[in-house]
Amino acid sequence: MLSRSPGTARRAALTLTAAALALTALPAAARAAPDPLARYHQQHLTWRSCVLGPDDTTGKELEQAGARCADVTVPLDYSDPGGRKISVAISRIRATDTGRRVGPLLLNGGGPGGPSLGDAPWVREAMKDVAARYDVVGVDPRFVGRSTPLDCRWPTGSAWRGAGGDRTGFDRMAAFSKELADCCRADAGDALPHATTRNTARDMDVVRAALGERRISYLGYSYGSYLGEVYTSLFPGRTDRVVLDGVIDPDRYSARLWRGVEASNRHALKGWASWAAARDTAYGLGGTRGEVLATVERIRAAAARTPLRLGAHRLDEHVMPVVALNGLSQHNDTAYGDFAQGVRDMLRASQGQRVTPSPWLAGVLKFVLTDTDSPYGSAQTAIVCGDNAAPRDPEVYWRDVQRHRAEDPLFAPVTHNLNPCAFWDRPRERPTRIRGDLPALLVNATGDPRTYYDGAEALRDRWPSSRLVTLNGADQHGVYGIYGSACVDDAVNAYLARGRLPVRDIDCTARADG
Repeated sequence: MLSRSPGTARRAALTLTAAALALTALPAAARAAPDPLARYHQQHLTWRSCVLGPDDTTGKELEQAGARCADVTVPLDYSDPGGRKISVAISRIRATDTGRRVGPLLLNGGGPGGPSLGDAPWVREAMKDVAARYDVVGVDPRFVGRSTPLDCRWPTGSAWRGAGGDRTGFDRMAAFSKELADCCRADAGDALPHATTRNTARDMDVVRAALGERRISYLGYSYGSYLGEVYTSLFPGRTDRVVLDGVIDPDRYSARLWRGVEASNRHALKGWASWAAARDTAYGLGGTRGEVLATVERIRAAAARTPLRLGAHRLDEHVMPVVALNGLSQHNDTAYGDFAQGVRDMLRASQGQRVTPSPWLAGVLKFVLTDTDSPYGSAQTAIVCGDNAAPRDPEVYWRDVQRHRAEDPLFAPVTHNLNPCAFWDRPRERPTRIRGDLPALLVNATGDPRTYYDGAEALRDRWPSSRLVTLNGADQHGVYGIYGSACVDDAVNAYLARGRLPVRDIDCTARADG
């Protein structure tokens, strides 16, 4: 996104003869090469209603917020821009304060594989008054949501599983991972090489150009922080204000995405257990943190012996830890209560009772154990595996699991286990070399169980001109506009309004109620 050259009017005063002489003096090699992506950069966008049908809740929310939607055409393969084309779906709520308009703010809510087209309304609400100065643009990345889809027709929405308690269980999961990889190769093989963060970043730049903008601002959560790191490295000078919330250390982004998060998840589990113990009358999981943690361990051991019956589903040793991980990302009473109800359901099932799972647990089981969210899991895995090569030898993973199992029997068999990337085709491109510095605003909670705080500190060190806003004392993934910290939200909004980073890093304190 090169800016338009300044001083056009002044240059127009040059005589035709002088201009012609200057052009003639240029050697042929110095003349501007034609833009191979010109047809994409100069495309005309057709804006329409975001509502796809009577049951389209996302579309209705966008419509109510004043958004319009469009499809942006991009090449499937950027090395062959004249080849097959795919589309990227976007939404836009236009700035109302046109006199002080900053430009577009592109959104990515993470995943990878998460749709962001529907995020514009709640992000605008978080932005408060400054929202009027931005076109807030939600983007469904390639192969996600309303963009050209990628679906491997999996029986699950998540490729991640626990290794189980013994070698037989581990081998079973190796076979499962290979089966998923084979399904993708058979059903989506032509798209897989192009499902990468680098290509998603290239799509973002086509979106920028198609919107007619010299630069974009960007708000990325979780995986979206890595996407922001890649975009700003591939396209230097094409961003204005950049906010990364839930920061990934680019040096630790790999095909083994969960590896290293055990400690932060154990910390989050202990925090939730203290909360549940204070509400033993409601949930019956134990009157102390230790008793609640012992209840979770009994459930894990019971699922390892015999799969737990929960409605139409069976919860075994491979899935139970994944359910626990799903319960630990949001630090608030509602999320804690949902998880506590789910643990109570699993406890009752482990005691042989007939259980209809509560809504939260039913949703997680549907996600993990049915094909309902196959497109999400397919796209997520394709991007992770397409970005980085994984070890091919199952013994590497087995040794890792065994090495860490004793210190963490619940989470380590998931975070160190193999996944379909072990059976994936090698990536076509090397990982992006992340730039040396960028004046960005970084946001992270100290107890984030997904993108742990060390990652934010590492990127802050790599980018010395950046600033870090820390939420202390919360086991929270994604803070701005989500957790409810006025300190964090005000810091981000001040940066978006003025375009100037704080003089120094900012420390914020978690709410007293959690």
